[in-house]
Amino acid sequence: MQGVGPNLAISFSVYDTVRSYWHYRRPDDSTGLVSLACGSLSGIASSTVTFPLDLVRRRMQLEGAGGRALVYKMGLFGTFRHIIRTEGLRGLYRGILIEYYKVVPGVGIVFMTYEKLNQLLSNIPES
Repeated sequence: MQGVGPNLAISFSVYDTVRSYWHYRRPDDSTGLVSLACGSLSGIASSTVTFPLDLVRRRMQLEGAGGRALVYKMGLFGTFRHIIRTEGLRGLYRGILIEYYKVVPGVGIVFMTYEKLNQLLSNIPES
């Protein structure tokens, strides 16, 4: 829960900001492609900010499942310190490129679908 809330908040705010700016600068561009591009950018932004927290969560799960409960016993902040001490700040972003491969198309498609459904549903007459 600590990672999902910030991830969604960042994703939606970046999406809305970038989409508004894009429409202001290029109002005639295709809505679907704009949503796909802006959604992809918002996915990159939200993943970049929240990835360290997700990495720590996964490390704690793997260490606990592997029987090496040392990292799990350190808690959230202890695991952060352990990663920084043993791997440096770069260690908090180990695997982020793979995360981008997953997030960029996924979040882009989600926002493109959201905009298309919003457009379709807004054209339905009320009864």
